[in-house]
Parts: sequence; structure tokens; C-alpha cells
Amino acid sequence: MPSFIARRLLWTALTLFVISVMVFVIFFSIPGIDPVVALAGRNPAPATVAAIRSTFGLNLPLPEQYLLMMKHIFLTRDLVSYTTGLRVLPQVTAAAPVTLSLVGGAVVIWVTVSLMAGLVAGVNRGRPADRILMIVGMVAISTPVFWLGSMANLITQGGLHHTVFGWVPPPGYVSPASDPLLWVRQMVIPWLVLAFGFIGIYSRVLRASIIEIQEEDYVRTARAKGLTEPRVLARHVMRLSLIPFVSLLGLDFGSLVGGVVLVEVVFGLPGLGMLAFQAASGLDLPVIMVTVIYGAFFIVLSNMVVDIAYAWLDPRIRRK
Repeated sequence: MPSFIARRLLWTALTLFVISVMVFVIFFSIPGIDPVVALAGRNPAPATVAAIRSTFGLNLPLPEQYLLMMKHIFLTRDLVSYTTGLRVLPQVTAAAPVTLSLVGGAVVIWVTVSLMAGLVAGVNRGRPADRILMIVGMVAISTPVFWLGSMANLITQGGLHHTVFGWVPPPGYVSPASDPLLWVRQMVIPWLVLAFGFIGIYSRVLRASIIEIQEEDYVRTARAKGLTEPRVLARHVMRLSLIPFVSLLGLDFGSLVGGVVLVEVVFGLPGLGMLAFQAASGLDLPVIMVTVIYGAFFIVLSNMVVDIAYAWLDPRIRRK
């Protein structure tokens, strides 16, 4: 197991390096994308353009620009925004807890509900409970998150606000350290909106996996030996059925932590998604670069955790 984890750590470091190079090349070498144009204003003097390029190191060759940016991101940690002049890393550090709290709460909801719904549907294949749950799941998958968030805002902040949803505060974000109850009240609707579509996906994946595993010979053998159905499900069916579930969870968690743009924009949450959205609107390349690398880090880290979870769920994977 330690050698397995060590190999995954090496691949994680290599992957992050490749991603950082690719992101830099994409954002800094594509023709037509020049932050100096936005910074210098309309009809700038050549001296102004040259001064801006020199200030931000944009007059250097691309390899030197890349090394300089990595130095400012990882070593000196003093990379500044092109548009505001503020340091980027403190902005990302301030936005990350918002996104983590949004994603974390939604994950707890969708994992809990999906496990229950997928298990009930898989065990009751073809019965009314299975059909009802799968219909609800398909509706959840088909509902656009932006539309659902807009409708949730309209309902909770509209005419029903004072009668039914008076407990829901206006959109925004309060730190759980300052007011835990208000934090929960503000986040519960975004949590539900973000979790809704994933509940449909995960419950269907778990159902299909349970149905497939139940047809395996070793499961039939366990039943033939007289093991009770709950014990068969717990020891023989659920463990391997969770492998695709865990795989999806790792990928989705990593990508969502990288920035839940739609939900954060709809509910006015100052997270990484909102920060990336504002940076893209203003072509603020340092902020885009840091948020993309940050998101890539969580995706790669989640993949590594998934690989380790695979090895725990199925020891045969450790030898690969």
C-alpha cells in the first residue's frame, strides 16, 4: 500500500506540472488575448504599453514568463491582479472557504440521499419504489442548475418570503465562525440546489452497480450458505458497488471545489466560481491562472484519493 500511494503522489506532481504549463500556454499565447490592451485603455501611447509590459513581465519570452509566474505563485506568493493591483492569493484564500462550505454541504446531502435511494431502487428492481425513484432521478438530472437556483431564489425571496420562507435570509454569505445558525440558513437552499442533480446521477449509478453485483456467483454462493440478506448486501454487494460511486464522487468534488460558477453567481456567494467569473469577464489572467491551477489541484488530489479508496475497496487494484 505505501508504494501504491507513493506512485500516485509522483503522478499527481507530474500531472499538476503539465496542467500548469498547458494553462499558461492557453492563456498567454493565444492570439487576440492581450491583457495589456485592457490595461492600457483606448488608444494608448506606445510608451504606456511598453511600461505595462515591463511592469508585469509580459515583454519576456514565454518560458521566462512561466517561470516568473510560478515563482510569484508558489515561492514569493505575491502575484498581483492585472485589473485591481491586489494580491491574488489572499483573494483565493478568502474565496476558498465559501466554495468548500457550499460543496461540502451539498456533498453530504447528495451522498446521503443517493445511498438510500440507490440501495432501495437496486434491491427493489422493477417494483413501484424503483420506478418512482428513477423517475424522480431523471427529473433531477434534467433540471438545469441555473434555472433551479433562479426559481429557488424567486420562491424564497418573493411573495412567499414573509409567510413560508421567512427563515431564509437574503442571498449572501456569512462565515460559520461568526454566526453558525445564519450560515446554515443562508446555505441550505444553495446546498439543495447544487445537490439535486447529483442525487439523480448517483442514485442511478449505485442502483445499476447493485443490480450487476447481485448477479455475481459469489453473491449467489453467499446466499446459498444461508447468510441473511442484510449481511449479503453489507459485506458482498455494497462494498464493490461503491467503486463507481466513489469514482464519480472524487471527480465531481474536485471539479466543484475548483469553482461552482452557476450556483455562486445565482446566490451571490463570493467563492472561487464567482472570482473566476469576474476574472474572466475582465480578462484578469493572473486570477484566472491561480483559480484554474487551484481547481486542477483539487481535481488531481481527488483522483489520488479515489485511487487509494479503490485499493481499499478492491485489493486487486493495489498490484496494478
